[in-house]
Amino acid sequence: MNIMPKKFPLNHKQWALAKIILSTLLLALVIIGGLFLDEGRIVTNLTDRNSPPSLEHLFGTDWLGRDMFTRTIMGLTLSIGVGLIGALGSASIAMFLGMAAATMGKRADRLISWFIDLFLSVPHLVTLILIAFTLGGGFKGIVIGLTLTHWPSLARVIRAEVMQIRSADYVHVSRRMGKSRWWIALHHIVPHIIPQFLVGFMLLFPHVILHEAAVTFIGLGLSPHEPAIGIILSESMKYLSSGMWWLAFFPGLCLLIIVRMFDQIGENIRLLTSSDSNRD
Repeated sequence: MNIMPKKFPLNHKQWALAKIILSTLLLALVIIGGLFLDEGRIVTNLTDRNSPPSLEHLFGTDWLGRDMFTRTIMGLTLSIGVGLIGALGSASIAMFLGMAAATMGKRADRLISWFIDLFLSVPHLVTLILIAFTLGGGFKGIVIGLTLTHWPSLARVIRAEVMQIRSADYVHVSRRMGKSRWWIALHHIVPHIIPQFLVGFMLLFPHVILHEAAVTFIGLGLSPHEPAIGIILSESMKYLSSGMWWLAFFPGLCLLIIVRMFDQIGENIRLLTSSDSNRD
């Protein structure tokens, strides 16, 4: 008689939750590592320059003898911080405008919808470059540019969601009971759009961090003195022809992995929220 307990396979919801936890832990390790790594390893050391990857220098060293693993982790931490600020600001703008368009009357809806279409008609990378250039680049310029250029698609989604909630029976009952517009927005609308806000924020981040790296790569983003991934990739272009492939390969690969992790977190949060809504 088999008395061993049966092993049940994980369902989709459990797999999604496990992926979210794993990706979050890996991202936390990167951020903590970038904050506590020894900055002495990125000091100029001409006796150990242009070294290929080894056990001592996992990602090799650059033309100044700086450890590329340390520079990459610090650059990822900086890029993640910029990306989080930009994505959070852009998602907040989207939430405010989306709710305003759906709750402040037809005139406000037409105005905000026109504003959304205006921003969507221009590639936001072009708008980002113009804003960053106008503000002189640097941390302030790139953060403001990222915040002001990535909100339109999410704003349209939130507007449509709020429009659907407004037509619900419990909202009509609250209006007949004399509840104010702000009370309805706070108690009925906001709790329902928080999942869309979180998913939108997580899905905005991959675009934000890639565009930050692209603008920094062309010299209009973060300062060249910062160990940002865009700066590392820009500097490495001059040395690829001499066979120093590791200068661009490892930072670029790590950036793509980080972006993919955030994308996975957003997709799995969307799966969890959609499964919960379907069950309800």
